[in-house]
Amino acid sequence: MKPYFAYVIAGATYLFAPLVNGAAAQTPSPEQSLKEKLNAYVGCINRLSERSYDSRARYFSWADKSGPTGKERIIYGTYTIYDTSDCRKNVEKANVLEPRDAALEAAASAYAEAVSRLEPLLKEADDYYSQQDYKDDKMAKGKALHPRLVAAWDAFASADQKLRTGVEAINDRRALERLAEIERSEGKTARYHVEALMIQAKRVLRAEDAAKADVAEITQALNEYESVVKAAEQFSGSGGGAKIGSFFIGNAKSFLVTAKSLMRRIRDKVPYSSGDKMMLNSGSGAWMVEGSPARLLRDYNQLVESYNRGANI
Repeated sequence: MKPYFAYVIAGATYLFAPLVNGAAAQTPSPEQSLKEKLNAYVGCINRLSERSYDSRARYFSWADKSGPTGKERIIYGTYTIYDTSDCRKNVEKANVLEPRDAALEAAASAYAEAVSRLEPLLKEADDYYSQQDYKDDKMAKGKALHPRLVAAWDAFASADQKLRTGVEAINDRRALERLAEIERSEGKTARYHVEALMIQAKRVLRAEDAAKADVAEITQALNEYESVVKAAEQFSGSGGGAKIGSFFIGNAKSFLVTAKSLMRRIRDKVPYSSGDKMMLNSGSGAWMVEGSPARLLRDYNQLVESYNRGANI
């Protein structure tokens, strides 16, 4: 399965409330310090990663893996990315915050360096292609840029994955600790069911996004997710205590339907139609293809958005 990269960092599972300026924030607690540290790293990913991967997808939508020749029927060029200076500054500040984590800090520094190297190179390529300079030099510069672009994208992708892995490991641990604390102090309340559902939804997304999809692993994750969705829905209709919003439950079930559809496509090796392929290659319309990674991601992000708005209504 082709991996998708507009990942799941957005959402309460990852983003934390910023510290407040003033006396109350003069001596941040360890929890506040960790939040600020992770916010800096996640901020880089949320602002720069998707666009960086989109730039690569745009380029290879018309250029061959071996590079452009100048004989292509359509030449789209590539995309630029946003300014990377804030990411570099924020990573430098975050790396000295407690708790210190040498591996995570190194991953963040590598990310900032890789994306900063990518930025001017993409600007150079964008100028070249948008100005159609390849018509004047017979694609000479395009051919010279190709290995540099590939190397920069590869370095970025590696750094991005390492930083995501580090951030996710911390947040996975925190999510499980939070769930255990909720159960200990409140029991299996609405908040417990919502948190359990979000933890399992992330597991489904990861299982279906794996480089080598394991049908058995996907099926298990799906079965467990379906169980927590049913438990949340039953709790919401039980008539006692706080309710779980119907909008949140609806998004949770939509994600389940799409996840099952993608699982079947993987399990049964169902190919995409020519129309589906056109939609998938269009980028912005890829989410409209049923049983596609883009649709799964769209539904997951909608679930995260409903969580952030407040699942308990």
